[in-house]
Amino acid sequence: MRGALGGPRVLLRRLREVMAEPVSAQDRLDKIVVLIAANMVAEVCSVYVLRVDQTLELYATEGLNRDAVHLTVLSVDEGLVGHVAREAESLALLDAQSHPEFSYRPETGEEVYNSFLGVPILRGGNTLGVLVVQNRARRTYTEEEIEALQTTAMVLAEMIASGELTALAKPGAEPAVRRPLHLKGVALADGLGLGHVVLHEPRIKVTNVIADDVVKEASRLDAAIGKLRHSIDLMLEDDGLSKAGEHRDILEAYRMFAHDRGWMHKMREAVLSGLTAEGAVERVQSDTRARMMRASDPYLRERLHDLDDLANRLLRELIGRARGMEREAMPENAIIVARNMSPAALLDYDRSNIRGLVLEEGGTTSHVTIVARALGIAAVGQVENAAGLADQGDPVIVDGQNGEVHLRPPGDVEEAYAEKVRFRARRQAQYAALRTRPSVTKDGVHVDLNLNAGLLVDLPHIAETGAAGIGLFRTELQFMIASAFPRISEQLKLYRAVLDAAGERPVTFRTLDIGGDKVLPYMRTVEEENPALGWRAIRLGLDRPGLLRSQMRALLRAGAGRELRVMFPMVAAVDEFDRAKALVERELTHLRRHGHGLPERVYVGAMVEVPSLLFQLDEILSRADFLSVGSNDLVQFLYAADRANMRVADRFDPLSPPALRAFRMVAEAGIRHGKPVTLCGELASRPLEAVALAALGYRSLSVSPAAIGPVKATLLETDVSAARKVLLPLLEDRTGAADPRAALTKFARDCGLPL
Repeated sequence: MRGALGGPRVLLRRLREVMAEPVSAQDRLDKIVVLIAANMVAEVCSVYVLRVDQTLELYATEGLNRDAVHLTVLSVDEGLVGHVAREAESLALLDAQSHPEFSYRPETGEEVYNSFLGVPILRGGNTLGVLVVQNRARRTYTEEEIEALQTTAMVLAEMIASGELTALAKPGAEPAVRRPLHLKGVALADGLGLGHVVLHEPRIKVTNVIADDVVKEASRLDAAIGKLRHSIDLMLEDDGLSKAGEHRDILEAYRMFAHDRGWMHKMREAVLSGLTAEGAVERVQSDTRARMMRASDPYLRERLHDLDDLANRLLRELIGRARGMEREAMPENAIIVARNMSPAALLDYDRSNIRGLVLEEGGTTSHVTIVARALGIAAVGQVENAAGLADQGDPVIVDGQNGEVHLRPPGDVEEAYAEKVRFRARRQAQYAALRTRPSVTKDGVHVDLNLNAGLLVDLPHIAETGAAGIGLFRTELQFMIASAFPRISEQLKLYRAVLDAAGERPVTFRTLDIGGDKVLPYMRTVEEENPALGWRAIRLGLDRPGLLRSQMRALLRAGAGRELRVMFPMVAAVDEFDRAKALVERELTHLRRHGHGLPERVYVGAMVEVPSLLFQLDEILSRADFLSVGSNDLVQFLYAADRANMRVADRFDPLSPPALRAFRMVAEAGIRHGKPVTLCGELASRPLEAVALAALGYRSLSVSPAAIGPVKATLLETDVSAARKVLLPLLEDRTGAADPRAALTKFARDCGLPL
C-alpha cells in the first residue's frame, strides 16, 4: 500500500493488540487513531461518533487540536464528515477545501490539511460514526488504503455497538447506536406490549473480524459459498418447485445473487485485506445494505431482503449452524420482531411469554395477524427495517392501537406506557363486568356478539367474554400449523373440544378455506397468476372431494347428539352450494349405514364473499339455512384491491356507500326469507363499524375475542333507530359526496358513545 507502513494486515494485527489491552475506552480510541495515522502516513486521523440527537461528536484525534475532543460537534448536514455520515459512502478528496460541502471549524486547527479520506462506521447498514484521515499534501488515496480504513471502521463499529463509549458521553448525547427510536407502522392487533426484543431470525453476530491466516480464511469463504450454491441448487431441483412459479422465481433470484461475481469479488477482496471470512461477509453486506437503504428504486429496496437473507445463510454455513435450529431462552415479556412470519412460526413460540409482534411486512387481514389477535398479542406491521434496527434483548414497546413501536424507549415514555397498560387493565375490568349483561342496545335491539376462533387457545375466551357463541371457527388453521395432513381422528378431537367448550352456545364451523395465500406446507401447490381469484376454498374442496368428505365426516361425528352448524366459504354460484350440500347428505348416509351417532340437526350455510352471490341471494337463501358475510374478502373483491397488498389494501373504506349497500342487500335478503345472517369479518370488531352494521339490520356479529368488550360497551349505549336515520339516507345519495364514516363519527361523538 503506497505510503503506508506495513500495509493493512499489519494495521489489523496491531489493532487487534490494542483492542485486547486492559485500558479505558478513551485511551483505546486515542491509541487507535495514532496507530491508523502512523500506518497510513497521515498527519491526521479522527473518529466522529453519531449521537442520539443525530449530530457527530469528535471522540478522538491524532493531528488536530486535542482540546477539541468532545467539544466539536457537527450536524449531519454540515461539512465533509456530515456528508460521509449522511450518504453512508466513503469520500476521498485531493483538495478538500474546494469541495462545496467543506466546513471549517477553527477550534480543530485543520485549515492546513488538503487531502481528505472519510469512511462511514457502519453496522447492519446503519451509520454509527465517521473515520477520517487527512494530509497536508495533495494526495490521492488508493483503493487499498480506502479498503484498510473501511475494515478498521468495522472494528470501531463493534466497539461503539458494545456500549463501551457510552461512559464517555454526556447525558442526552450518547452514541446513536443505542438511541431511542420511534417507529411508525400499521396497527394489526390492538393492545400494548412492553418487553424485550426477540429476533425471529437472529442475525449472526460476527465477533472476530481480524484474520490470523488470510489464505485459510479465503479457503473457508470459497467452501462456504460452494455449500450455499449447492443448497440453493438442491431446493431448485425439488419436485415441488420443479415447475415455473413464484417460489421458483425467488430461488432463481437467490441463485443469481449467489453467483454474482461482484458480490463474491468484494468479499474475497475484504478477506485479502485481512478480515476473517465472517468479517468479510458482514463488511460487504453492511456496505450494500447502507447503499440500498438509501436507494429510491423500490425494486432495489425489495432486493435488500434477499441479500440480507443470503448473507445470513452464508454466515450460517461459515459457523456451521443450521438455519433456525437455535433459539435463545425467551424473556418473560418477549416482543417478536421479524420481516414476516407464518401463523405456524408464531405458534412455535411459548405463547405465555409473548407480549407483542413487530413485522416489516404483514397486513391487517394476513393470517399471522389473525392468529396474533386470537392470542391477544399487540401487533404492528409495515415497520421499515425493524429487524435491522433492533438488537436481541432491546427494550421495546408495541402500541397495537396506534401502530407505533418505541425501540429502546426513554424512561418517561416507558412510564407513560406503563400507566396506559394499567389504564387498559382497569378498562378491561369494566368490560369484564359487562360479561353477563345481554347485548341489547339503548332502544331494545338485541345484537348477538359471537367469537371468531380457530385454535384451542381461543376456547377459554368464550366464557371469559360472555360471547353468545362462536360465529366463525376457521378450521384451516389446524391444517396450516400442522407438519402433516391432520388425520380424521385429529380433526374429530379438535371439533369435539370446540363443541364441548361452547356447551349450549352455537358454533359455526367454516370448512377448509385453503389455497390462494393459505398454503399448506405439506400439500403440493398450484402456482396461479391471481391466487386470491383462483383455486381455493370450496372450489378446491369440490375438485378434491376426498379432502372435503374427510372433514365433513369428522365434523358430523363430533356433532353427534347436538346441533351442528357448517358453512362453505367462497361460494360464487348456487350450483356450488348444491354440490357441497349433497356431499353433506352423502356423509350423513354413510354414518347412518355404519351405526355412528348423528347430530340432532345440521344447519348448512354459505359465506357471502364473492360479489356474484349478491345477485343470487334469493336463490341461495331458498337452499341455505343461514348466511355469513365475510367482509374481508367481499370488500377486497368489490374494489379489486388485494387485502394483502399494502399499496391498495387501505385505499377503499369499508364504510363507503358501495360496501355498505352490499352489506345491506344481504341483511335485507335474510329478513325477507326469515333466515339468520351474521357478519364475521374483521370489520365487526371495530365499535363504529359495529354501530353501522346494527343500523343496516345485522343482529348477529362475530368478532375477535378482544373486541367483545369494546363493541358491547358501544352497542349498549347506541340508539340503533337514530343511527339508521343518520346512515340510510347517505346510502341513497347519488352525488358521490356522501361520507358515512364522518357522519357516524359525529353521531357517536354527539351521543357520547365509547368508541
